[in-house]
Amino acid sequence: MRIEIMDTTLRDGEQTQGVSYSPFEKLHLAKFLLKDLRIDRIEVASARVSKGEFEAIRQITEWAARHDFHRKVEVLGFIDGETSLNWIRDAGARVINLLCKGSLRHLEKQLRKTPETHAAEIRDIIRKTVDSGMDINIYLEDWSNGMIHSEDYVFFMIDSLRDEPVKRIMLPDTLGILNPDQTYSFCKKMVDTYPSIHFDFHPHNDYDLAVANIFSAVKAGIKGVHTTINGMGERAGNAPLSSVIGILHDQLGTKTGINEMEITKASRIVETFSGIRVPPNKPVVGENVFTQTSGVHADGDSKDNLYFNNLLPERFGRKRKYALGKQSGKATIKKNLEEFGLALSAESIDKITRRVIELGDKKESVTTEDLPFIISDILGTEQITYRIFIRNYALSLSYGLKPFASVKMEIDGQVHEGTSSGDGQYDAFMNAVRLIYQKVGKELPVLTDYQVSIPPGGKTDALVETIISWKHQEKEFRTKGLDVDQTESAIKATEKMLNLMENLNNGTEFKTISV
Repeated sequence: MRIEIMDTTLRDGEQTQGVSYSPFEKLHLAKFLLKDLRIDRIEVASARVSKGEFEAIRQITEWAARHDFHRKVEVLGFIDGETSLNWIRDAGARVINLLCKGSLRHLEKQLRKTPETHAAEIRDIIRKTVDSGMDINIYLEDWSNGMIHSEDYVFFMIDSLRDEPVKRIMLPDTLGILNPDQTYSFCKKMVDTYPSIHFDFHPHNDYDLAVANIFSAVKAGIKGVHTTINGMGERAGNAPLSSVIGILHDQLGTKTGINEMEITKASRIVETFSGIRVPPNKPVVGENVFTQTSGVHADGDSKDNLYFNNLLPERFGRKRKYALGKQSGKATIKKNLEEFGLALSAESIDKITRRVIELGDKKESVTTEDLPFIISDILGTEQITYRIFIRNYALSLSYGLKPFASVKMEIDGQVHEGTSSGDGQYDAFMNAVRLIYQKVGKELPVLTDYQVSIPPGGKTDALVETIISWKHQEKEFRTKGLDVDQTESAIKATEKMLNLMENLNNGTEFKTISV
């Protein structure tokens, strides 16, 4: 069975508080939804809203007509004589979704009309629409409350319209009040009573049941469902297309025309245009949903993809990731190293794992992009024999005063202290080290360059790499420091430099070195 998808991101989704798309944005989204994502139909606007809305529809329909999509572009219209109909026709659209009343309470309290009068007005607009060469679908607004409180009225309305040239009757859960059991029962009544009518189901997500209700509606035999990208919409929003496609394809085994590979891109475009961020744990499109955090899971995936399900990231143009943090194990590190084509010894992997866990304990966010920096730091450190240790230091920065540093160092088992000021915190630190070296009769190299960076794609709250270039006896070398704090990473690079100098002074051949 094939389910028809009508996406209303550009109409119902734009009713999200604070969201308004420009004509250019609407045109760009409409093109992407129809051509790349391959949505069956899109609802792009409501009639009579504004001049900007009229212009957006005109641009979309002109493009759609050139690509034979003109019957896939729909506009919401109202029972207002010929006003909405003419407005939609003049904008170039060829499908009107007529908003009618699906509950007796709405009809009596809002329109103050009888069912017979309402049905007659609808039939009049249907005839005028068809005479204009346009198609018409019917929205039975508040249909869910109609089924709960005035079922006879719902059946009266459908009986009044069943023989009219209406393409679809659309059943909205306007206030998002239904549960899956009710949805199945009510939709089944519609389908069984009127098997020749094409029914759409239009859910809202007030109880976080929109996707579950689509599941039930399709099981009941509904032929079309309505979605929005990222679940955009008024109040709690509508059913997100990404989740709906997951349950239709995987849980119900139904077919759609949707190109799954473009779902993530659609989500990112809507996120950018709307300014509404996608939660990182949102199924299919969230940043974290294809990221394994536990080392146990990484180990299971290495052995036989034990922690995979059918929602494979490759289906949606994405990749599986293995988070680095305090729950990382050696399997997690190995999985991340595979991305770089690196194979390290068990001892090195163990050291890297301990460093990542240490950063995770500090609540620092470590990314895959940080890993080469960590590897370089650890493997570079292994090349140096340490005889000098910076045991303690205190740095102060006060407005209107020079930065101040107090340093305690251990040199060949002896502890020395120095205190000094400087033009910056690191400069004050180096001046304190210089005082200590003068006391013990040691020479420091000249600092020639100082670079600070974060890994490309990394996060500023995780790792900072400082690379310092030094010159000694006409020879140049560089040392690297890695830490979550810029000054501390520079101090680590300096400690490496001090020990490298000791190594060199004790017989190591002096070449251009970078560690």
